[in-house]
Amino acid sequence: MELRHLQHFVAVAEDQHFTRAAERLLVSQSGLSASIRALERELQTPLFVRTTRRVTLTEAGRALLAEAERILAQVRAAHEAVAAVQGVLRGTLSLGTEQCIAGVDAARLLAGFRRLHPDVEIRLRQAGSGALAEEVAAGRLDLAFAVRSPGDPDQLCSVPLTSEPMTVLCHPSHRLAVAGAAVTLEDLGGEVFVDFHPDWGPRRITDAAFAAAGVRRTVALEVNDVHSLLDLVDENLGIAVVPRHFRRKRASLTALPVKGTGETVYETAALLPPPRATSPAARALMALLEAESEDA
Repeated sequence: MELRHLQHFVAVAEDQHFTRAAERLLVSQSGLSASIRALERELQTPLFVRTTRRVTLTEAGRALLAEAERILAQVRAAHEAVAAVQGVLRGTLSLGTEQCIAGVDAARLLAGFRRLHPDVEIRLRQAGSGALAEEVAAGRLDLAFAVRSPGDPDQLCSVPLTSEPMTVLCHPSHRLAVAGAAVTLEDLGGEVFVDFHPDWGPRRITDAAFAAAGVRRTVALEVNDVHSLLDLVDENLGIAVVPRHFRRKRASLTALPVKGTGETVYETAALLPPPRATSPAARALMALLEAESEDA
């Protein structure tokens, strides 16, 4: 099994299209198709279901994809490790982060990293914490800044970034704001909620807290970015339970502490693969983050 066959297979799986994958890889479509057929012959099973519009993975293809991504990530890490020993950090830093993650300024951190390591290509992916954890575990990301959850892959390592309590945000005219007191989860029963998609860290934490308290809630307004959430709450269309630092983003909203959920509910971390699989670029970024934390 040749590495180029695996590279071609992963590209087709990602693009779900032979022509687009061939253009991205700078190879001919006939050459790409021949490479995939050679891999299928070797494994003695089809890897894709081909239609006129796109291709999808077979069950065997899905099984191979996870292993192929790990193999290619390990090969890339080997090249980068050799370059690091030679005194030059090269290759790619693939970083994932959730929106408005607490405990790290990703943009400033990456700017400092680029100044120190101009030969490293930086790639950034923004997604929910659940997806980011899976990407790190699969080798598609070098590390991610996210919220760790018990459901994340066991092989992940985590470096704590910060922790803070959750807060209720509501419109100043809302009954909770008028009362002006700390609330319990039971006090929020029956409210209309604005929240993120279930993959987001704050949503996962809030869902778990309500489930543990035995309080049923329904998220009527589901968004995928912080500013849309704040806009909906600002129009008094619902309330939101969010990390405390979100209240600084919209001074017009009322913030109320939540009782009974502890003082360190929202915990963010850097998620990494096991040390032996951590790329030199990821180690360099974490070293820079540690240095900035010490200087702060």
